[in-house]
Amino acid sequence: MNNSKRWVVLSVATISLLFLGLIYAWSIFKTPISEMFPMWTVSQLSMTFTIAMSMFCIGGFVGGITGKIFSLRVKFFISAALLFVSFFGTSLMNPANPGSSLVMLYFFYGFLGGGGVGFAYNAIIGSVTKWFPDCVGLASGIMLMGFGLGALILGGAASSMMASSLAVPGTLKILAVAIAIAMVLSALLIVAPKEGEVQAAPSKDDAAKDAPKKEVKSFTTVEMLKAPSFWLFEIWNVSLSAAGLLVINSAANISVAYGGAVILGMIISVFNGLGRIVNGSTIDKKGPSFALLACTLYFAIAGVLLVAGDAMNSLVLVIAGLIFVGLGFGGCPSLTSAFISRQFGPANFPTNFATANFSLMAAATIGPTISAKLLEASQGAYTTNFYAICAFAVFSLVLWVFLAKAIKKESN
Repeated sequence: MNNSKRWVVLSVATISLLFLGLIYAWSIFKTPISEMFPMWTVSQLSMTFTIAMSMFCIGGFVGGITGKIFSLRVKFFISAALLFVSFFGTSLMNPANPGSSLVMLYFFYGFLGGGGVGFAYNAIIGSVTKWFPDCVGLASGIMLMGFGLGALILGGAASSMMASSLAVPGTLKILAVAIAIAMVLSALLIVAPKEGEVQAAPSKDDAAKDAPKKEVKSFTTVEMLKAPSFWLFEIWNVSLSAAGLLVINSAANISVAYGGAVILGMIISVFNGLGRIVNGSTIDKKGPSFALLACTLYFAIAGVLLVAGDAMNSLVLVIAGLIFVGLGFGGCPSLTSAFISRQFGPANFPTNFATANFSLMAAATIGPTISAKLLEASQGAYTTNFYAICAFAVFSLVLWVFLAKAIKKESN
């Protein structure tokens, strides 16, 4: 195995996903865009992110099923074109025409942007994980850390540019060019391993012994959909992802509500990124059942800390709770990638992985909807949101019991 080459590929992939992670920076674009179009309602603006996340899932699925039609390089070129048109087209919105501009926002940012990111995301994860059969979880975690931190790092830069003379239109044009260049460079530098080029790492003394256990049958997507472990995992994933979305988009406001600075709330983004590596490494070393339990317990601990912090009006406990939310929420995407690869084999991974990611659509609907309703009923207090996290954690723990049994049964 060419260890140096695979780590170079992984590094390039992580940087590419950093740019793609800008799709999660909608909260940064939302305020300045709302100032351009004060006639748009909160619901109309929020619909943009819903469309983007839905198209992210659909774009990933299309990327998976077209794997035998388009080469990896062609996929990156398609993504470059989609994302350039997405950000450049969004920059052409005109405050003098709010009706048509809203349609443009939905189409360019939501439809093309979400779809383009999903298409590229699937291409990167599907190809780069093939270089790491010995540590799929770690590789997935590192890449997804880049994806998760994109909104924090590049989103911060975009925020500064929008506050300058560039404003929203100029910033979006610059991002259109930058993301397109990143995708073109990805097309030139990211390659899938050739047949026979990758084997279990010889440096790990038990790798050869464990290899037969890891070489599971490669399920087709139809076969995977018939497996109980898949559906139990999907429900588990929706539950915990929804729990994270109860607070992750309001972390800065939560910090302020308990006497902290805005930046303290952003600590959740850092641990969201770290959680992807921690959980990815855990599934490599301890197996899926242990890793899924650990991720569930992160949310349980988070819920307890947040409820206690609210009752005691303790900023320290609340921030600690947000840290555990970040660790757990960050684990969901990296565990999805590693679990699908380990449980259902590598042959049809791109399509199977894209299918599993449809859970994001459900979570992105359930979490924010419940959060909004609870906040409205409590007149802005976060107490009920914190209790809801505890409820989701308990439900997920019960699911884990059945999921662990299904994993064991299907592995025999």
